[in-house]
Amino acid sequence: MTEIKICGITNHADAQCAADSGAHALGFIFYPPSPRYVTPEAVRSIVDALPPEPVRVGVFVNQPESEIKDVVAFCSLDMIQLHGDEPPEFAGRFPSKSVIKAFSLQQAEDVEKAATYPAGALLVDARSGGLYGGTGARSNWALATQLARRRPLILAGGLDAGNIVNALRVVSPWAVDINSGCELAPGIKNHEKIRTITDAVKAEGTKGGHFPIFYRATGAEASEYLKKR
Repeated sequence: MTEIKICGITNHADAQCAADSGAHALGFIFYPPSPRYVTPEAVRSIVDALPPEPVRVGVFVNQPESEIKDVVAFCSLDMIQLHGDEPPEFAGRFPSKSVIKAFSLQQAEDVEKAATYPAGALLVDARSGGLYGGTGARSNWALATQLARRRPLILAGGLDAGNIVNALRVVSPWAVDINSGCELAPGIKNHEKIRTITDAVKAEGTKGGHFPIFYRATGAEASEYLKKR
């Protein structure tokens, strides 16, 4: 089935609801200007109390490599989401399978640029009003569909209970990322909306990719991951 990430988690109750509802991944935003910013100390506390299944994703925007690596280690994160203007060579400093790179697609040239980016998965979101994401604006589904045919794709941008099924049918993403569409207020989730959306994705039964998008290194691979990190 299509995998599900609930992003903008700021507290344990919301994280637990997402996990109980079957979310494959939880997103924590470490970008201070975001209204959903959460401190590493808070995330560490949340992660320590969670069941092991959901993959932990840290969201960063144009932040230094050293800061990202420190937060990943402190919070025991599995993946990083680069949501700013990070160039390909910056992503190459991290294990590729652990990197999600976000793009706002506006024209055909953006699809070509995204398709060659060195990351385990790509995420399509919508930028609006100078904000990098979480605006509730819908991303460009037509261009996202083109990219989904070429790379493992996570669809974000204004997804909610009213449009999630249509998004799955139109774009056929490997995963979906829900943030503002399941909130009472920025950073505060509506648990009923989380359950409604996750149930809708499960019921649609859309096929996923050939391998999981949300990734946790294990065994020998984990040792190599930690060395590079």
